[in-house]
Amino acid sequence: MKKVAIIGAGASGLLCAIFCSKNGLDVDVFEQNSKCGKKILVSGNGRCNITNTEFSPNDYFSENQSFCKYALETFSFKDFQKFCSSIGLHLDIKNDGKVYPQSNEAKSVVTLLENYAKHLGVQFHLNTRVSNLSEVQSRYDSVVVATGSEAAPHLGGNEDGVQFAQSLQHTYIPTYPSLVQLELEGQLYSKMNGSKVYGEVTLLINNKKHDTKAGDILFTNYGVSGFAILDISQAASEALRDYQTVDLSLNLLPKFNNQTLSSYILKMKELYPQMTLLDIIHGLLPLKISTTLVESLGFSSSDRLETINTKTSKKIANQILNWKFHVTQTHGFRHAEVSGGGVNTLEINPKTFESYKEKNIYFIGEVLDVVGRRGGFNFAWAWASAYCCSIALQENLETL
Repeated sequence: MKKVAIIGAGASGLLCAIFCSKNGLDVDVFEQNSKCGKKILVSGNGRCNITNTEFSPNDYFSENQSFCKYALETFSFKDFQKFCSSIGLHLDIKNDGKVYPQSNEAKSVVTLLENYAKHLGVQFHLNTRVSNLSEVQSRYDSVVVATGSEAAPHLGGNEDGVQFAQSLQHTYIPTYPSLVQLELEGQLYSKMNGSKVYGEVTLLINNKKHDTKAGDILFTNYGVSGFAILDISQAASEALRDYQTVDLSLNLLPKFNNQTLSSYILKMKELYPQMTLLDIIHGLLPLKISTTLVESLGFSSSDRLETINTKTSKKIANQILNWKFHVTQTHGFRHAEVSGGGVNTLEINPKTFESYKEKNIYFIGEVLDVVGRRGGFNFAWAWASAYCCSIALQENLETL
């Protein structure tokens, strides 16, 4: 029986091990952590957004975006759903395309994948970090690198996969945190720590509009978080990596425009001239945000509406709908869900995931220069790349 070593027991490693074993291969999985799937366990705040019903290369970022096309088409959502059903992993499909385990617990995903792999005869070597790739190569017919990325080092994220690739003369795209919070210049944001609104975030790169995303915006003691921030973080992080200027424009009340908001403020002035500007803004936004915004405009919390004129009302409206902040850096790999960059996919076969530089060495999942949007797309890539690799391993080893 042909022997395969898989380095890493995350999403891609687990699924690859299962399909390799089903295809009649002898599989050993080496995992540095004391348990499998630690990143799976914390994904989706413990709920695990396991995939999405629709995905295409447009949902991914890479120096070579077309690389992921074959795998995503070969192992579709329907294929993944069929596999999950076969191991008793029932799925909860949401209207927006996001998919979760029916249990609503990430733990059920890891448990079922690991137990099924063991049932098939996969051998797991936990607390075993591989440091010498050539030593593993000498003992196995093929080796699969499924080590993930630098994201979440407290869960085992590291650079091992890229270093393995470099030892084989592969090149790599410089890595950067993705799906990550952003740190801001100044101190205003810290005064709003803990306050959250639903708004729109416009990303500006070198003072030019790059993208706008809607969703939760959460102010923190280091900057901003929330779904809208995570959704623009890939482009922001990549730009920061390349030493470009990155700014955010926050629209805290997207249901208004400048005219309607300015008119609203003036109308309230006519009706309640003795009320403070802070009172009126607090009627629209959380108190911490309202207080900080008033302060940023040079007003005091006691200034009354009767002091506001048309020009001032427009200035206030613009600040609420177009509040600019300069991004200094991301919140780092420690807090990132995934990482962009990685092994250069021009040097990897897009159908088999075998290295073009070293026969019988394969790279799958997040170690490659492919990173997805938020919403289950990174898991979808892990599953698809693992499946295609397993098929190639079976076909390749049958010819040895």
